[in-house]
Amino acid sequence: MVIAIFFVVHWQASVFFQSFFLHRYGAHRQFSMSKRTERVMHFLTWLTQGSSYLSPRGYAILHRMHHAYSDTPKDPHSPVHAKGFNAMMLETAKRYSAIKSGKEVVDPKFLGGYPEWDVTDRYGSGWAVAITWGALYTLFYLRFATHWWMFALLPLHWLMGPIHGAIVNWCGHKYGYRNFPSADASKNTLVFDVLTMGELFQNNHHRYGMSPNFAARWYEIDPSYQIMKVLAFLRIIDMKGAQVMRYEPQEVARERAALAAAAASVVGGE
Repeated sequence: MVIAIFFVVHWQASVFFQSFFLHRYGAHRQFSMSKRTERVMHFLTWLTQGSSYLSPRGYAILHRMHHAYSDTPKDPHSPVHAKGFNAMMLETAKRYSAIKSGKEVVDPKFLGGYPEWDVTDRYGSGWAVAITWGALYTLFYLRFATHWWMFALLPLHWLMGPIHGAIVNWCGHKYGYRNFPSADASKNTLVFDVLTMGELFQNNHHRYGMSPNFAARWYEIDPSYQIMKVLAFLRIIDMKGAQVMRYEPQEVARERAALAAAAASVVGGE
């Protein structure tokens, strides 16, 4: 029971801060917070991600490239062009590492506006810190694991951040339904996304990239946004003036008809 609780708490806390701080705040700035609050959230992101901590700069640049080149050959993590799940995950890791280290030259339009803090990004990451975190997770399992099969969960703690990202990037552009027509393959995989705290509403997010709420229809629930509403009520963050996601069936139907007509005219012209 202790191991199960530890795994669920670590998974949910890690994926929430990845979605809330790295994605919605760091990459998109969908809301605002004070510099002091930003430091606290930055530290909590480092603390919850542990050995798999992703720097806001590297994450933001990679994610902005994904939106700009979604599901094209330039997309840094698209299942449309990857040979498989593992291949996509490895390629993403290579690109992230190159961007973080400065080895990859980045288009200036993707730079700036993300949190930066040497305490976590320079001194709090790297192999030595990652190995220390991994050792702490292992010691916890050695103390509390009651069955051998529980140790199969241990590697997930070591790579939790990249695993979360890989699930979203793969499933969110491969499986599910679409609320909005778009040029990419983005889809909504789940209607109640606890697994990745709302990140699997990819079709909604690609349509309304600046909306802090990733849910569009009445039956869709974005857990991260529900927590963010509480934080906004407590004045920890400010979501005033944020983009509002709207699902209007008539408008969507007109867009789909227009796209179908355009495609038909292209085929007819050929």
